[in-house]
Amino acid sequence: MCSHYEAIREKERLERYFGVEFPDDWDPTKDDVWPTYKAAFIRRPREADEAPDDEAVPARELEQGQFGLLPHWAKDKNFGRKTFNARSETMDKLPSFRDAWKKGQRCIIPADAFYEPDWRSGKAVPTRFTLADGQPMGIAGLWSWWKPKEGGDELLSFSMITINASDHPLLMHYHDPKDEKRMIVVLPPDAWDNWLAAPAGKGAEYLVQYPADQLVAEPRPR
Repeated sequence: MCSHYEAIREKERLERYFGVEFPDDWDPTKDDVWPTYKAAFIRRPREADEAPDDEAVPARELEQGQFGLLPHWAKDKNFGRKTFNARSETMDKLPSFRDAWKKGQRCIIPADAFYEPDWRSGKAVPTRFTLADGQPMGIAGLWSWWKPKEGGDELLSFSMITINASDHPLLMHYHDPKDEKRMIVVLPPDAWDNWLAAPAGKGAEYLVQYPADQLVAEPRPR
């Protein structure tokens, strides 16, 4: 389970690497992101499907939303404390994620690093994972929309997709020993647009383990 990651705050770096533009009403985000915090995610514009030949429509658009997906029936924003990760094996069945997956509401979460606990010493030691080449990472996710019943503005939200990591040479050593080993899906840049544009309910072929030798783990004790 990944509940903590580092967002990319530098506007120019995010625009340059992910090929997106900042909205005029953009609010600064926090570096350290935890469930229910607001952060950036990238999705395919609706116009790209409605007018696929229109060169004026970008392949990706940058949005802000809550980390912790809120299905339309959620009672309040705190529901996102339970939905910041979507298991690849069950996201097409669980009510929390089913609609987003079947409607093709896939996204990419830009990040500089993510954190997992190392329990090998007997205590949970926060460990920071980055890409070995020093570049930002694009994490596979799902997004949704939510509107409070008492009225107010619509809120976008997102979740990171996780896969089994019991045989991953690096991530198999993390998390509580009695828990299943899981890892988020880091997408290579050449898969970003295909992931976003895959037909609704498709795209599972992109949910694969990222090579261990392309990740760097650095203990960050509290």
